[in-house]
Amino acid sequence: MKVILFIAAYFIFVNLWAFCLMGIDKRKAIKGAFRIPEATLFIVAIIGGSIGSIAGMYTFRHKTRHATFVYGMPAILILQMILLIALWNAPVEFLTI
Repeated sequence: MKVILFIAAYFIFVNLWAFCLMGIDKRKAIKGAFRIPEATLFIVAIIGGSIGSIAGMYTFRHKTRHATFVYGMPAILILQMILLIALWNAPVEFLTI
């Protein structure tokens, strides 16, 4: 049970982080300041923050004209969901070391 709570806390943290990064980058874009690299935004999405990234994109109207973000972020989310379903349905022997 502790593992599930740890995993849930991790995903909540990463998605909040991704959401905040989108807002920070949007504010920096408006001010003309040094920006957060796009690679960083994608890495945070890949490590579990895809929902927060997508929510941040549309909340702050940021990166919504970039095809790599409009199609890339949902593609990452779909791949993560497929991986999660595959792990959930995997035999127990596969998951033990």
